[in-house]
Amino acid sequence: MTDATLAEGPTRPQSTLRRLLRRKLAILGMGIIATVTLGAIFAPWIAPFAPQEQMFDGLTLEGAPMPPGEKFWLGTDLLGRDLFSRILYGARTSLIIGVVANGLALIIGTLIGVAAGYFRGWIGAVLMRFTDLMMAFPALLLAICLAAIFTPSLWIVAMVIALVNWVQTARVVYTETSALAEREFVAAEKTLGAGTARILFRHILPHLVPMIIVWGTLGISTTVLLEATLSYLGVGVQPPTPSWGNIIFENQTYFQAAPWLVFIPGAAILALALSFNLVGDALRDVLDPTQRGRE
Repeated sequence: MTDATLAEGPTRPQSTLRRLLRRKLAILGMGIIATVTLGAIFAPWIAPFAPQEQMFDGLTLEGAPMPPGEKFWLGTDLLGRDLFSRILYGARTSLIIGVVANGLALIIGTLIGVAAGYFRGWIGAVLMRFTDLMMAFPALLLAICLAAIFTPSLWIVAMVIALVNWVQTARVVYTETSALAEREFVAAEKTLGAGTARILFRHILPHLVPMIIVWGTLGISTTVLLEATLSYLGVGVQPPTPSWGNIIFENQTYFQAAPWLVFIPGAAILALALSFNLVGDALRDVLDPTQRGRE
């Protein structure tokens, strides 16, 4: 990447969207994300039943969950609650945690990475050794430990996931910032007497935005999977708040008798995570300056 390329600044949004819409897999991913998002937003109007409503006719005469049918589109769970309604409300949990937790992780990782990459010296050494220390711990194990310490709730789970997911962003931002800090346009600004704040906010951060957007999109899929894992293990979002992970956890004993109770929320988790990965991969290609003019 040359200084001339960097001086052009980030790709214009119209150009980025136009190139993104040329990719079929990206369109598929955006379609699934839009569908899940709209379903989560309008869940109170779309869901035929309240997510916690236990219906008298929601179980068979033997007390087993009802299979998918005309009244219960995706069947019912072991307590006679409509699975379709719970899936819709569970999408809210996944999206809220995905956006909030990943947003916090991006902020933390960007601040640490930029500070370490620009100032370097002992500041960079301390920050990056701390980042290496955090990376040494398995993310899932660390998240379980933190979730066990705090009382699990929607916002606590989001905070816990943010605290274990910022390290990858910090490492990537540090590498890119270190390279940008050596560029001639940054040296020229320093020679002209520009302050640290001006260099960071006017010249460094704008060139990091495309990369941050890509990592933010890819990170949501990781966050969704981690939230589902924590909820399945019982240290994530707690009932009665519906979550795709705890829906699987609550109904796993009926895996053979009522497999839809596991497969449907599992498919929802897989589809949403895959969609963000597809969009993130497309954005990475579209926003890469070395790929401009090749399409």
